[in-house]
Amino acid sequence: MAEVTALTLNDGVQIPQLGFGVFQIPPDEVVKATRTAIDTGYRLIDTASAYDNEEGVGQAVAECGIPRDELFITTKVWNDDQGYDETLRAFDVSMAKLGLDYLDLYLIHWPRPRLDKYVATWRAFEKLQADGRIRSIGVSNFAPEHIDRLAAECTVVPSVNQVELHPGHPQHDLHAYHAAKGVVTQAWSPIGRNQGLLEHEKVTAIAGSHGKTPAQVVLRWHIQRGIVAIPKSVRPDRIRANIEVFDFELSASEVDVIGHIGTAQKVGPDPALFFDLS
Repeated sequence: MAEVTALTLNDGVQIPQLGFGVFQIPPDEVVKATRTAIDTGYRLIDTASAYDNEEGVGQAVAECGIPRDELFITTKVWNDDQGYDETLRAFDVSMAKLGLDYLDLYLIHWPRPRLDKYVATWRAFEKLQADGRIRSIGVSNFAPEHIDRLAAECTVVPSVNQVELHPGHPQHDLHAYHAAKGVVTQAWSPIGRNQGLLEHEKVTAIAGSHGKTPAQVVLRWHIQRGIVAIPKSVRPDRIRANIEVFDFELSASEVDVIGHIGTAQKVGPDPALFFDLS
């Protein structure tokens, strides 16, 4: 079983550097997939209220036989539940579905700047953390100006910003900003979601030189940059392969090549414009 490295967040909590994402895994498939991931060695499981599979994740956690304190469970508050009181209610709903006494990481799913509720939402997060119901609090899809506002108007600086990040959309400037602010970068869609990244000639060449798959090389690129990656799959073979990235190392030049392949392919929406989507 792979020995997954960990990073220390700005609140002292340790987060595994590789996790299992359950985005778009149907409720009737998520229990099996999550159990497979946990049995394979994953300890970070990332879900969200909007994924409609928190109950299945909770069932897998309850059945897996791994002590609760060895697992790191993340969920997210959805756009329609932003606001102080709304967030507190949404958190209770998520916790009931997950069947947990505490949460390891809670994220604001999107900033929705036109809605202008993310500061009030963050204050609810701070209360939940102060009450001991959440170990760490963070954000998702936030731009620097959104994080700067939280830092200026609130007490706690986010521990994590989960964003779209992969070699086709490497987010070098945002990653550097996070490092300067003490925020850990977490990558969703870390292998680019069917955008041709795994067929790129430079990626395949590096993979061949290490006897690894292109996906493993891309995930290793995240690890060596100090990023938390949360790949998703329902196939047991790919779930196993995605965690087998701790037995080799890319050279500094290989990390640089992968980070500058120049495809500039983004698979998700622009966070600044997502306010008008439900």
